[in-house]
Amino acid sequence: MSTQATTSLDLSSVHTLPELLRWRVALSPDAEAYREHEAERGWVSWTWRDFGERVERCAAALDLLAPAPGARIAILLPNGLDAVALDQAALSRGCVPLPMHALDNPLSIAYILVDSGAELLVAQTEAQWQAIAGCGALPATLRQVVIRERDEAAAPGAAGGPELLSLAEWLARGQDRPAPPPLPVGEEDLAALVYTSGTTGKPKGVMLTHRNVMANVKAVLARIAPRPDDVFLSFLPLSHTFERTAGYYLPIAAGSTVAFARSTQHLPEDMKTVRPTVLISVPRIYERVFVKLQTMLEGSALKKRLFDMAQAVGWRRFCREQKLPVPGSVPAAWDALVWPLLASRVSAPLQAQFGGRLRLAVSGGAALSAPIARCFLGLGLPIVQGYGMTESTPVISCNTPEDNDPATVGRPLDGVEVRIGDNRELLVRGANVMRGYWNRPEDTARALEGGWLHTGDQASLDGGRIRIVGRVKEIIVTATGEKIAPTDLEMAIVADPLFESAWAFGDNRPFIACVVVLAAGPWERLARSLGLDPADPASLQAPAAREAALARIRAATAAFPHYAQPRAVCLTTEPWTIESTMITPTLKLKRNNLQSRYGEQVEALYRR
Repeated sequence: MSTQATTSLDLSSVHTLPELLRWRVALSPDAEAYREHEAERGWVSWTWRDFGERVERCAAALDLLAPAPGARIAILLPNGLDAVALDQAALSRGCVPLPMHALDNPLSIAYILVDSGAELLVAQTEAQWQAIAGCGALPATLRQVVIRERDEAAAPGAAGGPELLSLAEWLARGQDRPAPPPLPVGEEDLAALVYTSGTTGKPKGVMLTHRNVMANVKAVLARIAPRPDDVFLSFLPLSHTFERTAGYYLPIAAGSTVAFARSTQHLPEDMKTVRPTVLISVPRIYERVFVKLQTMLEGSALKKRLFDMAQAVGWRRFCREQKLPVPGSVPAAWDALVWPLLASRVSAPLQAQFGGRLRLAVSGGAALSAPIARCFLGLGLPIVQGYGMTESTPVISCNTPEDNDPATVGRPLDGVEVRIGDNRELLVRGANVMRGYWNRPEDTARALEGGWLHTGDQASLDGGRIRIVGRVKEIIVTATGEKIAPTDLEMAIVADPLFESAWAFGDNRPFIACVVVLAAGPWERLARSLGLDPADPASLQAPAAREAALARIRAATAAFPHYAQPRAVCLTTEPWTIESTMITPTLKLKRNNLQSRYGEQVEALYRR
């Protein structure tokens, strides 16, 4: 990779993503850049020089396609070295990466390919491509499909369709070509076309420029200051802008190492092996750990008492450090006296689950519930919440370990302006705000009305910090006029180990109700205690099961006003997955899809 004149540059002089990578390769060529697990060799490392050479190989192969500047290059791969190398190769040739979630359903992928007019698709398996092609709607612009795991003896693509190649074949075509010189890329050129998750409709392509991304990377770098000796563990999909900025581009700017987790199933093991110092995550991961902790404490009053004591003492210590209101009247001297013992018995084992050396755990993408924040912060896990959206590249604000109020999403980043608009909506302005939506001028005009990004989130400003209070469109208004934020209810419900997922509703209805997905182990124990067969679907309809679940839901939502507590529940053991289109790639509920799936059951709840 050409690095001429890059070592003398300061990061403030770097304005595009290709410049950023060249700068990093020149600055620390022999430092570890990436770590990935291979089936035969285990964990394997690559230096920045290695990675730069891999990007050049991909760029040479891409050059043979002769894509026009701005051509969309669709990348449908799991997190890993190939995904980021292809992303960087596309950027170096003046193309626009089109990152897609590797587990998204074929219809959604086909829609994005058509809407974006992609010229090249890189997919993981041939079965994945066949499922996409089977949807019947592919763009005429699609010229090549590259399959990462393709049998070399497989049949060629269909006549008249895109050329079908394995990744090895594709790379071999450019192997003997000299590395192509970098093409000029401007700040206002597109750095990515990222499709929103589409919680309430078809996804929209968000146009993010190099100026957007670099402004956000530099502002985040100044706020949380990752170091060259930090190790990030990457597991959120690179199709999500949160991971792209905070878990991919930010480590390049900082010179940190990124280890790619094998899968979410392997995440607990990978954390202990990789021992990350920085973790970029969404609340659902912390919720799962929290539920696991609660399950482990069941049946042992002594363990539960010790755990609760450690959490309470730790939370008071955290509040004193952050100058937040301290609950109760226990002297600080007492907490200081008992904490070392509690830390060794409770806090250290918890931190060991994350590898034992985590110095920063960032939670974003959705709100982290208060009970989970109090638990983990009280036990010494350094969680900070951030806030943003795809349209803001994405980070708008975040807390830091030194300035951390978990009831808020922190202070706006440098260069980001915020204000409260009509209906308490948070409005944002800054260099990180998108150019607009791909081929959707009316949606763009609405989102950027008056020169401000309309976030759709209701918020208040509290001493310079942003406090999110709900969604403008997702607020439930019952038939009696009461207003409830469903996300808050759902987070409270899933804090109970019995419930894997929850969907609350009640718009224009006389009361709030919900559909919950039961966790296998806790449901089996509950069913047997009620004399029911957990394997019999009819048990989910049993009045005793409904009443028992509703009692636990009422306990979990006891802090909410009476009118906000669910009064009816539908039970299911069917998991809500990305593949079933019930949740987005960032694990948010697709409420319209849930309504379509459970419409009859919802109506039945209100007929009782």
